[in-house]
Amino acid sequence: MRLQFGEMAIRDSDLILVCLVPAPRDLEIVRLLGWYRIPLRTAPKVVGVDHLAFYQPSSFADLGGRIEYTAPVRGHELTTRSELLKDEPEHPRAGEEYFRIQLGSLEKLAHPILAEKWHRLTFLYTTGEYLVRARTLNDLVVESAERESLWRSLRERAEGDQGYRADMPGMNIPAETLMELLGFKEGAVSYDLEDFD
Repeated sequence: MRLQFGEMAIRDSDLILVCLVPAPRDLEIVRLLGWYRIPLRTAPKVVGVDHLAFYQPSSFADLGGRIEYTAPVRGHELTTRSELLKDEPEHPRAGEEYFRIQLGSLEKLAHPILAEKWHRLTFLYTTGEYLVRARTLNDLVVESAERESLWRSLRERAEGDQGYRADMPGMNIPAETLMELLGFKEGAVSYDLEDFD
């Protein structure tokens, strides 16, 4: 199945990284400049995905606690924060390494995906199939029968086109560990928005 949002088509098999957009300014950077930044020290193992979906936290006021936008990934590179945000040369993390994820056009979903019981989210892997059917964040969690396929896809990406090596464990890992690695956590997980600045 293939679902069309504007110019963007999402296939069932597409690998989606749901990521936190700390503030409205960051979503404007995505919209106007076509890139998203992830600090290397907090980055997920695999950033070479097909699409990003953007989780808006409470800093978005009434529009917080939801995913409203996605964008196709065109590529990524490692750079410094000061190279990304040249107007902030004195920022405490100016010299730190960040992934710059180059994106296609920002697309609004037909309906928002609401957080409901989730209060914190940093990164979560899912598939196009789950994204286009989701009404809540919980609907993005890949079912146990399909987790092995998602894990295999992540492993192939880590070993393939990323341009660097991400050490990924073999398939014989406990289910709890696999769920944690893939970002599947129930309940609140504390994070500091400063870590994503």
